[in-house]
Amino acid sequence: MSKNNKLNTVPDEKGFFGKYGGKFLPPELEEPFAEIIESYNKIKSDASFINELRYIRKHFQGRPTPVFHARTLSMDNGGAQIYLKREDLNHTGAHKLNHCMGEGLLAKFMGKEKLIAETGAGQHGVAVATAAAYFGLECEVHMGEVDIAKQAPNVSRMKLLGAEVVPVTHGLKTLKEAVDSAFDDYLTDYKNSIYCIGSVVGPHPFPLMVRDFQRIVGIEAREQFLDMIGELPDVVCACVGGGSNAIGIFAPFLNDPCELIGVEPLGRGEGVGDNAASMTYGHEGIIHGFKCYLLQNEDGSPAPVYSCASGLDYPGVGPEHCYLKDTGRVEYVTCLDTECSDAFFKLTRLEGIIPAIESAHAIAYALVKAREMKTGTILVNLSGRGDKDLDYVLENWEMKTK
Repeated sequence: MSKNNKLNTVPDEKGFFGKYGGKFLPPELEEPFAEIIESYNKIKSDASFINELRYIRKHFQGRPTPVFHARTLSMDNGGAQIYLKREDLNHTGAHKLNHCMGEGLLAKFMGKEKLIAETGAGQHGVAVATAAAYFGLECEVHMGEVDIAKQAPNVSRMKLLGAEVVPVTHGLKTLKEAVDSAFDDYLTDYKNSIYCIGSVVGPHPFPLMVRDFQRIVGIEAREQFLDMIGELPDVVCACVGGGSNAIGIFAPFLNDPCELIGVEPLGRGEGVGDNAASMTYGHEGIIHGFKCYLLQNEDGSPAPVYSCASGLDYPGVGPEHCYLKDTGRVEYVTCLDTECSDAFFKLTRLEGIIPAIESAHAIAYALVKAREMKTGTILVNLSGRGDKDLDYVLENWEMKTK
C-alpha cells in the first residue's frame, strides 16, 4: 500500500489518526457517544439519508459553489494564478453549513430534540441555528463574550433564527471557553440533545463525521478545476484553526500530485498568548476529549491563544491535520495579523469579494506562494464571507485606499 493510499484508511475503529484523535470522555458520556457512533455508521451509507442530504445541498444550500479565477488579484500580485473555491457563496456565508445540515439530519434520525453548539466567529453558530430551524429543533449556542462583541451581526442572525445564545464569561471568553461551556451543558441534557461540534475536533466520531460532510468542498473543487483548466492545481491552500474547511478541500486531493498547504494564525507573533499556531508551536496533548498538537502552559494545560480571526483562536487542531503533518503530506505555515489585513483589503478592492478574516489568512499566504512559484496555479478555499467582520475591521484596521 502506498503512503498516499494509507492516508485514506484513517481513522481506525477507535477514532485514531495515527496517535492523534481518539475518545477521552467522562464515564457519563461514553454511552451517548457510542450511540452517535452507531447511528452515524448506520446512516452514512444509507441511500435515503444520502439522497436527502444531496437534496438539501442542492436546493437549500445552493451547492455546488463555484471556483473563480481571481485574475485581477493574480495580475497585480505577479506569479502563479490564484483561484478561489467560493464557499462564501454557500447558504449562511461559509462552509460550516455543510456539516451542520448533516449533523441536524443525524439528530432527527436519532430522535433528538435539541442541537447544542459552540461558536467563535459565529459562522458555525449561524449554521447550527439554520439547521435547527430547517429541521424544527431547539438550538443553544455557546459563545465567548469577547467574540459576541466582535461578531455582533452573527449573534443577531442566530437569535433571529430562534437560537438561544449563551454568553461565556470565564477565562479568555473566546472559543476554547465556549467549547468548555457547551460540553458542560451537553452533559446535563445528552438524552434529548446532540452536540454539533464546529470543526474536525472533539472525541470520535466528530473528526471523521465532520470531514465526511465537508469533503463535498474538495470533491466539487477538483472536478470544477479539471473542467476549467484541464489539469489539477499545483497547490491547494486553506486556513487552519480547528481545520474543517481545510480538511474538506484537502481530502479529495490526498492521492493527487498537488502541494497541500494549511495556514495557521501567527497573530501578533511567536510569544505565548500572541498566536494560535498549534501545529507550529504545539506539542502532543489532550483537549476536549481528543489528542492533538496543543499549545500548552508549562503544566500541560491549554495555553492562552490569540488571533484577529475568532474562528481560528483555538489552542488545539483537528487530529487528522496532526497526522497529515507527521506523514509530511501537508505543509503547515503561519500568517501574521498584518499580512492577513493586507490580503483582506487586496481581495476586496481588486476582485469585489470581501472575505472572512479567517479566509484572508489563506489568501495572504497564497499571494506569497504565487510570487515564489512565478507560474502555475493555486486553489484557495475561500471558506467564508466577511460581513460578520466589518465592525471589527473598521474599528481596528486602517482602511486601505489603494
